[in-house]
Amino acid sequence: MIRQPFNSDWSVGPKGSPFDAFSGGTVKTPVTLPHDGLRDLTRSADSPNGSHTGYYPSAHLEYTKTIDVPAEWREKSVVLDIEGAYRDAVVYVNGDFAAQRPNGYVGFSVALDPFLRFGEANTISVEVRTHEDSRWYTGAGLYRNVWLVATEPVHIPLDGVRIATPVIEADLAFVTTSVEVANETRHTRTVRVETEIRDDTDTVLSLQTAPITLLPGTTGRVHLRHYLLAPALWDVDDPRLHTAHTRLQEGDTLLDEDESVFGVRSVTVDPVHGLRINGSSVKLRGGCIHHDNGPLGSAAHPRAEERRVVLLKEAGYNAVRSSHNNISRAFLDACDRHGLLVWDEVSDVWTKSKTAFDYSLDFPEWWERDVESMVAKDFNHPSVIMYSTGNEIFETGSSIGSTWGRALAEKVRSLDSTRLITNAINGMVATMDVFAAQMSSGDEPLNINALMGSMEDMMNTLGSTGLVSERIEESQSQLDVCGVNYAEARYAIDAEKHPNRILVGSETFPRALDRIWPLVEQHPTVIGDFAWTAWDYIGEASIGRPVYPDDADTPRGTSSPFPWMLAQSGTIDILGNRRPVSFWQETIWGLRNQPFIAVQRPEHHGREVFVGGWSWDDVVSSWSWKVPPGSPIKVDVYSDSDEVELRLDGSTIGHAQVGAQKACIAKFDIEYRPGELTAIAIRDGKEIGRSTLRTHSDRIQIALSADRTELRADGTDLAYVSVELADETGTIATDVTAAVSVEIEGPGILAGFGSAQPDTTEDFAAATRTTYDGRALAIIRPTGPGTITLRAAATGLPLQYLNLTAR
Repeated sequence: MIRQPFNSDWSVGPKGSPFDAFSGGTVKTPVTLPHDGLRDLTRSADSPNGSHTGYYPSAHLEYTKTIDVPAEWREKSVVLDIEGAYRDAVVYVNGDFAAQRPNGYVGFSVALDPFLRFGEANTISVEVRTHEDSRWYTGAGLYRNVWLVATEPVHIPLDGVRIATPVIEADLAFVTTSVEVANETRHTRTVRVETEIRDDTDTVLSLQTAPITLLPGTTGRVHLRHYLLAPALWDVDDPRLHTAHTRLQEGDTLLDEDESVFGVRSVTVDPVHGLRINGSSVKLRGGCIHHDNGPLGSAAHPRAEERRVVLLKEAGYNAVRSSHNNISRAFLDACDRHGLLVWDEVSDVWTKSKTAFDYSLDFPEWWERDVESMVAKDFNHPSVIMYSTGNEIFETGSSIGSTWGRALAEKVRSLDSTRLITNAINGMVATMDVFAAQMSSGDEPLNINALMGSMEDMMNTLGSTGLVSERIEESQSQLDVCGVNYAEARYAIDAEKHPNRILVGSETFPRALDRIWPLVEQHPTVIGDFAWTAWDYIGEASIGRPVYPDDADTPRGTSSPFPWMLAQSGTIDILGNRRPVSFWQETIWGLRNQPFIAVQRPEHHGREVFVGGWSWDDVVSSWSWKVPPGSPIKVDVYSDSDEVELRLDGSTIGHAQVGAQKACIAKFDIEYRPGELTAIAIRDGKEIGRSTLRTHSDRIQIALSADRTELRADGTDLAYVSVELADETGTIATDVTAAVSVEIEGPGILAGFGSAQPDTTEDFAAATRTTYDGRALAIIRPTGPGTITLRAAATGLPLQYLNLTAR
């Protein structure tokens, strides 16, 4: 199999009218995939997509690439493998229609043979479009990897090797490799399939082989049985991987080969032990994530996906939920390597729409093919433990609607019986007809802010009512694990009334973890919790914003006016920096003993603030503030100790009990004075940990640091460069703002430049970015071998340089 990256030498531009050709056509820009063609378009207050997508416009784009097709490929099978094209993609070869795919999140392949001119130059074009079709920022374009595959007519199709580990014992694992073989010739062929399994030390553990005879134009499967003695198991804390090398031979001729990475592991659930991986109980410390990569837009660059996985693990997560669509192959590859559990989700809608032109228009016709694509992509990934058939689906509260859920669940089971099936059910959404009627029946006009202020308790209470239980019973009965959105009150109720029902908090308010996690630990039938969200994202602008009602631009409900673009609900911001809530979350999980200091912004002291369920307190881990000494200031310390002692420059200024107002938080009202602030956590009268914040000096400079300085030069790597305003000790000047400009010399480009500021008009593609809380992030992509030099400048600050090497 000739499977080669097909990401370079593309061009993209707006898709114009056919008559534009008479005036030279539209302007096209050279790009390398993965690429988000929407990210750099102009945002505006009058965008029809509004706050849903962060005020990005609609788009109709065309990607084109011309290649020379060898004459010797005339007898080969040639396929274009597109991992994701958002959205309503249509593929043309030399101007002729070749394929289409409405869903922007599923991979699909296109047989190019009928359209190619062998021995000549051929042009492939892909049209994509987006318009009021989502509740979040989607991006647009060929935003995941694209491959060109050329094989012999008798070959292993894409995703044709499926590996399962149905039996695992202490001394032996039974592994099956199911290999699909296609015969596209005019003659019957007998070929031999051979699969060799190696462990992560490259030791051969098993080799099995069998012949298969195929009539012309047919496909068949060979099932090979492997027995591995005392294999290394894949687990969250020790993700040991194996490789299956499959060869297809006819006599001494090698026709095709495939390499598949997999893990030996088992996944089960029961009401006594809950979720078990390899027989050991695991509680899911989960977070929901969207698919965008912040400054890169939706581009699913493999290095960007891996970086997210690594940072999520470091923050204490052991699981993620793909919200609300198929996750990328690159993300799953990284989860396999680093040990992060995944549930992958089919869609945000079935047949009832949530936005004007969303996927509900295509779902009835395409859902089966989309499920097939998802399962084919996920099957060999040990990190994937659950499939979700949907999120907050209206139909889950309807008996007729639930027939769709049954069809989806049975389709998944027919394709993959080894994994669990869930659905993220929101009781309020499932009973929206009744809920909306009740909310609109009062004499007083509905106060949206008051509604959102009570949302946390209201959704929890409503989700546990008899009405909801009755409405969703049939939908729940179709599942292996029942997803519960914002209704942890169900945990105890279902444990009593339905003791064999397995639940998971599929979507929860992050600030409620202190009351949710004890319930997860208490009930074996509840296997985990997934907060909204683990990583901040573009779109659903400001759902996590702490609101000061006296602001002139106080938002109505869960959205804010332009130029807001970020949700600001992630426990990790879009740059990958952990926000204070992340450290509180880690403390609640019992993973952190060191206290964490979070300071409420003193400029807002005394103001009324509304903090919704998706929000966190308006705090920063800093002791540098532009307020006069002696100004009142509130300090929170996150700790699982009994009490916290607070010291300023070595002198005790207060003691506070932990959890007096909220679990794992000690609160202090003190006066601000520059210096060194230290929190000491005390348990049983003894110190168990301390942390310190320092006021920065007056010698501020730009500090540059890269996550890696040695890079691959083939365009498949990235360097993430932190751009910080800091003093000589490295203390970040969170109270200083600067517009930092960067220039790149050498074989590299600026792939993205951003900050975590949620309401900015600055572009991710621009070379100048204003810091937010003292930070920004530049992403560098090598374009060839050599030294790449990053130069950073800001008014009044000395120039700084950073060198990277691409090989």
